[in-house]
Amino acid sequence: MTAPTTTRHSDAERSPGVAPRTLGQRLDAATAHLPAPVVVVDLDALDANTDDVLRRAGGTPVRVASKSVRVRHVLEDVLARPGFGGVMAYAAAEARWLVAHGVRDVLLGYPTVDTAAVDAIAADADAARAVTFMVDDTAQADLLAAAARRHGRRLRVCLDVDASLRLGRGPLTVHLGVRRSPVRMPDDVATLATAVERRGCLEVRGVMFYEAQVAGLPDSSAAVRLVKRASVRELARRRTDVVDAVSDALGRALELVNSGGTGCLEVSASAPGVTEVTAGSGLFVPTLFDGYRAFAPRPAAYFGLDVVRVPGDGWATVFGGGYVASGPASASRLPRPVWPAGLRLGPREGAGEVQTPLRVPARADLRIGDRVWFRHAKAGEVMERFTHVHLVRGERVEATVPTYRGEGVCVG
Repeated sequence: MTAPTTTRHSDAERSPGVAPRTLGQRLDAATAHLPAPVVVVDLDALDANTDDVLRRAGGTPVRVASKSVRVRHVLEDVLARPGFGGVMAYAAAEARWLVAHGVRDVLLGYPTVDTAAVDAIAADADAARAVTFMVDDTAQADLLAAAARRHGRRLRVCLDVDASLRLGRGPLTVHLGVRRSPVRMPDDVATLATAVERRGCLEVRGVMFYEAQVAGLPDSSAAVRLVKRASVRELARRRTDVVDAVSDALGRALELVNSGGTGCLEVSASAPGVTEVTAGSGLFVPTLFDGYRAFAPRPAAYFGLDVVRVPGDGWATVFGGGYVASGPASASRLPRPVWPAGLRLGPREGAGEVQTPLRVPARADLRIGDRVWFRHAKAGEVMERFTHVHLVRGERVEATVPTYRGEGVCVG
């Protein structure tokens, strides 16, 4: 694969003239020479967010979740800052690609059955040293072990432990959190650890806990905050018991205990035994993170669409826009128009594949050719829609760099 091109723009090319003050005017000025659809990252907001992530982590190393970024240039820039260490990747092929570009610590956040990618990692001594695979079942371990034996390698493994909160017993049990790992209790995790290492070519490096019901749930009500507090208490006890049980079973201390996410960095970072936390969405801050009280959201990623129709009074239609986020099919997953202020998606058409109609307040006065700025519901997913992202500082495009898609890395 050839090296991606990074375009730097001269002052003459990007000079916006009179300094605008509003978000929309500033982004309009920076991207006036660029056709829409266009995606940008506000570097001033990104810098503030990286500082805030580190502050909230309180000295605990922060691993960057690549799925919430999907721009290698931004990943490398963040990793170069003291306090950040390693990437949590979401696919084995992506992990190998990151290692090829110099990343030396990649933790796969999810199990993989991509035999070709696993074999390629096992065949590469550098990649085999740099990548830690995730497992929660011996069937996944068998796949890894087969590749390790073929190439005479010892592959590193992390165990994914269920971090959900369960209330009640039997058929009345309420499950709060995501459906991830089948292993939950200390004895079960210890049994899995010994079974994995029994393969002889796999080494259990550590354990991971993702408390989605804490990290990924906005503080929208007193009930939610109560659930979060209960979950934090329960997991703190169980996490310690799991780490102790696995350490005893293996006869050594664990190197890696990963926990948390953007929504609960302070809590996870201060928990006993945690060696690192993970953050990704906190860098770009999509709309799903607007409701948190633990930090002040500073949106950093936007996409711009141009008005191509004015179908009637109070309406304007932009080209493109159907960038709907993963998760439950609800309004919370739709992109949100943020500039000009007061725009709303139409209730019947929503965000369209080719065009998106918008309700326009009288004061907005949108015309054909005007640019509308949106935020995505989730952090990295919008980057899959674009080959390049424009990095804006103030009123200028400081650099144009490829996204994962622009570098041919579409693996998830």
